[in-house]
Amino acid sequence: MLSILRSLVQEVNSARDLQEALDIIVSRVQKAMGTEVCSVYLLDPATNRYILMATEGLYRKAVGQVSLAYSEGLVGLVGAREEPINLEDAPSHPRYRYFPETGEERFRSFLGVPIIHHRRVLGVLVVQQRESSRCFDEGEEAFLVTVSAQLAGVIAHSEATGAISGLSLTGEEAHDVSFSGVPGAPGVAIGSGVVVYPSADLDVVPEKPTDDIDQELELFRASVKAVREDIERVAKRLASQLRPEEQALFDVYLRMLGDDAMPGEVANKIREGIWAQGALKQVVQQYIRHFEMMDDHYLQERAVDIRDLGRRLLSHLQEGEQKHLNYPERTVLVSEELTPAMLGEVPKGQLVGLVSVKGSSNSHVAILARAMGVPTVMGLVDIPVNQLDGKDLIVDGFEGQIFASPSADLRSYYQAICEEEDELIRGLEVLKDKPCETTDHHRVSLLVNTGLMTDVVRSLSHGAEGIGLYRTEVPFMVKDQFPSEQEQREYYREQLEAFAPSPVTMRTLDIGGDKALTYFPIHEENPFLGWRGIRVTLDHPEIFLVQVRAMLKASEGLNNLQIMLPMISNISEVEESLHLIYRVYHEVREEGYDIHMPKVGVMVEIPAAVYQIRELADRVDFLSVGSNDLTQYLLAVDRNNPRVAQLYHSYHPAVLQALVRIAQDAHSVGKPVGICGELAGDPGGALLLMAMGYDSLSMNAASLPKVKSVIRSISREWAVQLLEDVLLLDSPHVIKSCVDLALRNAGFGRYLRPGKSSAMAVSEAAVS
Repeated sequence: MLSILRSLVQEVNSARDLQEALDIIVSRVQKAMGTEVCSVYLLDPATNRYILMATEGLYRKAVGQVSLAYSEGLVGLVGAREEPINLEDAPSHPRYRYFPETGEERFRSFLGVPIIHHRRVLGVLVVQQRESSRCFDEGEEAFLVTVSAQLAGVIAHSEATGAISGLSLTGEEAHDVSFSGVPGAPGVAIGSGVVVYPSADLDVVPEKPTDDIDQELELFRASVKAVREDIERVAKRLASQLRPEEQALFDVYLRMLGDDAMPGEVANKIREGIWAQGALKQVVQQYIRHFEMMDDHYLQERAVDIRDLGRRLLSHLQEGEQKHLNYPERTVLVSEELTPAMLGEVPKGQLVGLVSVKGSSNSHVAILARAMGVPTVMGLVDIPVNQLDGKDLIVDGFEGQIFASPSADLRSYYQAICEEEDELIRGLEVLKDKPCETTDHHRVSLLVNTGLMTDVVRSLSHGAEGIGLYRTEVPFMVKDQFPSEQEQREYYREQLEAFAPSPVTMRTLDIGGDKALTYFPIHEENPFLGWRGIRVTLDHPEIFLVQVRAMLKASEGLNNLQIMLPMISNISEVEESLHLIYRVYHEVREEGYDIHMPKVGVMVEIPAAVYQIRELADRVDFLSVGSNDLTQYLLAVDRNNPRVAQLYHSYHPAVLQALVRIAQDAHSVGKPVGICGELAGDPGGALLLMAMGYDSLSMNAASLPKVKSVIRSISREWAVQLLEDVLLLDSPHVIKSCVDLALRNAGFGRYLRPGKSSAMAVSEAAVS
């Protein structure tokens, strides 16, 4: 059966369209199971009815004509119950529904299994037999369930392809086809899709020898030179939009093209007698395999960079100049794997949105998109990329969702959001220099999370009171080796000077999990539960000591440095870290630097730390909750995985209860506690955190004006009552709705970003 299944999936994958795929399914399944009938009924989203789309054994004229209501007949029962139904005598079942146009009165045995994809019932796969004595056995039922599960993704992909082309299952015009992924960069973009394909396919390059090694070397060197010039041209074009730290991402590409890097290995292969294209293929695929085998999001993104470079080199080897695309005035760039170099190909001012099937919020593209302010959605699964070329698209970077062929109503809805967002930002500028204080005079510090220098510029313009989280791993990630003490010192000084005398909290190197360094790979089965954060730097004190020394020297004359330790899970890690920090402090003082001992704090982002707050607070000056990781660990959900991202919810009762406990325990021993993460930047979340007693909220710069506006307009007493109300609820979605309703009633409905339900409601209203 396994070989039959493999063959069936391959055939269906190669089908030209959905109808051909369904015809293949019913024909092959009927033959494999030796049944008289095999049929597929698909649920039409527009009408919510099951339509007979393909059959082998029933009358063919019934295809497309017979339909059942959502819960009608045995087919509707299978879909409603979302499990197989196996009957010896189907006509005797009370839910049996007879359609004379199908000719199915001859068949008595019935086995139906649901076709489900990402919790959505797509349809029902049915087999029938004439003899009432035959009951399909467990093995046959298991086979049909397996077939259904394997084909669900293919059917979803084909269905989406047809819908994007503008047709529903019934052949009627379709609009507002939506796909969900992971938010890469916030904002809403409306534009025209431009699909970027790989410039060349390394996989189809044949293996063959060469007689003229010198000529092959010359051809390859010319292609390397051409690609270097392409990348330098792109970097130059983006220079006015990016700071040096962001432009350093292009330096990563250029370093990969150095003689002592990938080109050197290709040249060695050519000298062994392999033609240039074959040598390039071997080396690139070796690199790709090496990176893709690593269970780490950031390292896997490097495989994308290697593949992109390989394709560009191959393209120059094969054709010389690359084909130039035509970019409309409002371009939404779409690709299986977007790369930084692709962004620079779009003429300045014309790139409004990005859509990438692969990748996560930690990829180079996402980093650049946030720096450039381009709304982005990453990690879309089962999306027919080639169908999006030239299509009108809406990119919702807040929710991680895109809409193809939007209706006039949906377009108008999102256009209003864009205009409101622009107007809102302009209106909030007057709050820049005003304190973040409630109407009953409760003061909260609003800080920002930074990593790139563009974050600092934006933060200062929005009135941030300091940096609550400076991600020191960013300078490490844009280099191909550990930055020296002097290089680190320059990075840190820039941040400290920009905010002096306000505090700047620098998190010590936090790599591992979804953040890794190409030159310091970490191979683990489960990187999120492995060697990361403080565990890495305590195992490598030479890294930790150099970093702390650079921080302390950078703070001379400013004395606004605070040091924060990530991923703390036990007291001994804090004590060992403090010992090293004090050691460096005295050494730097002995070298003649006039510095003050900075405040040292810990990040609370592992559940174990939640239950050790008092013990941790006894040893440090402050605590700061990393709400993103804490939520991820409490709920056992990888928020960068689109298959489970919907389970990640900052308003989960367990998360809120943990946050309340942390604030209470920290204050019980007289230590300040802050929070950095998405919840702090959400207006409703900020109100709850303020009510819990958090002393400071650190967020992305773009969120700061809205949070300040809300806090300045309500009393702490009002927020505390709201907190008490939601802590009695047991559903994250109900809690979120309750908070949103409170904000709307208080006059802040305009601050709430569009949820998927809101957009879909508009979409459904347009269809109906």
